[in-house]
Amino acid sequence: MDGETRTGEVFERLVALLSEAGAKFRVIEHEAEGKSEAISAIRGNRPEQAAKAMVLDVRGGGGGRRNVLAILPGNRKLDFAAVAALFEARKCGFASPDTAQALTGCVMGAVPPFALNPDLAIVVEEDLLANDTLFFNAGRLDRSMELATGDWLAVARPRVARIAPHP
Repeated sequence: MDGETRTGEVFERLVALLSEAGAKFRVIEHEAEGKSEAISAIRGNRPEQAAKAMVLDVRGGGGGRRNVLAILPGNRKLDFAAVAALFEARKCGFASPDTAQALTGCVMGAVPPFALNPDLAIVVEEDLLANDTLFFNAGRLDRSMELATGDWLAVARPRVARIAPHP
């Protein structure tokens, strides 16, 4: 299956998942873009409303090895040590692009803030939850969604923690 077909499938899965949950969302079609600052400008949202998703490789220590989907505001950097501590691991880094794409079905920059694969744990920076709505790329670089934060929490069911220090 090629990458474009899979990303289309992820988008369709998201629409179905959110529709079945009765979530309040809207689809935004736009030019293909995967960088947080650029896509926020295109969509017209504040960068801190953007739910940036990163696939991580967390290993060592009592937690074993696992992959984690970290969700943080688009204008923040990840605290790798905080994620490692949260999962009782010694190390935390980015998963390889091939691993990330295999786990999410998406190219980098298009990963939505949902762990659609049971092999992914999900954690969110608690400051992101201060927004009434979230904006994110929805499995494709040319499709985004705006979603009520409460609906995202109900569907995604992430672990909430401090994983992105203030700039």
